[in-house]
Amino acid sequence: MNAPFKAAGLRDPFNAFVCDDDTLELIRAATADMGWPVEKCNKGGLRNAVQSLSVSASPNILFVDMSESGDPINDINALAEVCEPGTVVIAAGQVNDVRLYRDLLSSGIQDYLLKPLSIDQVRESLTMAQALLSSPKHADAHDDKPHHMMAVVGVRGGVGASMISTSLAWAISEQAERQTALLDLDVHFGTGALTLDLEPGRGLIDAIDNPSRIDGLFIERAMVRASDKLSLLSAEAPIHQPVMTDGSAFFQLEEELRNAFEMTIVDIPRQVLIPFPHLVSEVGTILLVSDVTLASARDTIRMLSWFKQNVPGARVILVANKFQTAVGELSRKEFESSIERPIDIVVPFDPKLISQAAKLGKSYAEICKGTKSAQVWTSLMRLVIDGADESAEESQAPSGKGKSGGSLLGKLGGLGSLVSKKGAK
Repeated sequence: MNAPFKAAGLRDPFNAFVCDDDTLELIRAATADMGWPVEKCNKGGLRNAVQSLSVSASPNILFVDMSESGDPINDINALAEVCEPGTVVIAAGQVNDVRLYRDLLSSGIQDYLLKPLSIDQVRESLTMAQALLSSPKHADAHDDKPHHMMAVVGVRGGVGASMISTSLAWAISEQAERQTALLDLDVHFGTGALTLDLEPGRGLIDAIDNPSRIDGLFIERAMVRASDKLSLLSAEAPIHQPVMTDGSAFFQLEEELRNAFEMTIVDIPRQVLIPFPHLVSEVGTILLVSDVTLASARDTIRMLSWFKQNVPGARVILVANKFQTAVGELSRKEFESSIERPIDIVVPFDPKLISQAAKLGKSYAEICKGTKSAQVWTSLMRLVIDGADESAEESQAPSGKGKSGGSLLGKLGGLGSLVSKKGAK
């Protein structure tokens, strides 16, 4: 699944490694029905598969029997080290455990079959694997729409950057109907999955531990689906386990998501962004989230300067979250005066809607449907989408007007000011 391609001829269509004679006979019958050579069905389970594939090319479809495996997850990870990218793996075993099933799927397994097997069960799984190989890639369905990657960064902890991320991801996927990926890089304390009432899975942890595993198939297996058009990759790593990474896994994840989705939203904590500035090197839009306080004004100035120096080509949209007109350290006018630029979008503070979103396990934007606050998310979504589409058109246009970034920013800034004034009223 992750090993480099070996210098060999064409791949075999199918290989099987099973533990017992009854399973071997059944797999050979199913293999013959599929029109594949039965001599590729071998005795010996998962360990034998690892040994064999370490010195030979991987097949298109691999069937492994885990009945004799004492540690299935570690053995599957060992198999991943010797399998080439694109190999579809079907596993069988005797352990009937939902947690094991989920962990195996997160590790990149296509299917897990519980023994004793039936010929129809095996044939159906093999047919699905073959259909997966022959189907067009996810990205092929939306090649006509350019991909856009954006980062969401909070100037300080607690300003609500993750709430903005999940809400914007929901709005783009549901209202703009674009295939959207949300990548939450707060490995220990991320709230992306929690906000959407999802189990985060082990995909992000596995990617960090073994970046070589990251490919299109890994993304397909690791992403947790929130809806037909919204998928999430996040983690809840044990807090006693520090994350040891040079940032390469994060960058590779961004590359693969770019190939699989129309829109990628990366929720980047400041403590991840500063040591790994390359994470925003390819983003087209940066949402800088702040509240209207003195400390946030100071850090907004610092972050704007950092983005200008490190990502001069990115479009920065400033979002003021948790805005309250009656109370607050600073007024909107004082805040804008101190940072010497206008706020683009204001998200009013509504504790009742926020509480309802938390209780129902839905994004704040979804809860806002039918209320006055819904207009804020529509405006923010349009600001992001329209700017992304315009940038894509300009990058494709050969004329000199394609470089008029100043006028584009002026237009967006004007729109943002109008939206902000409405939200502040």
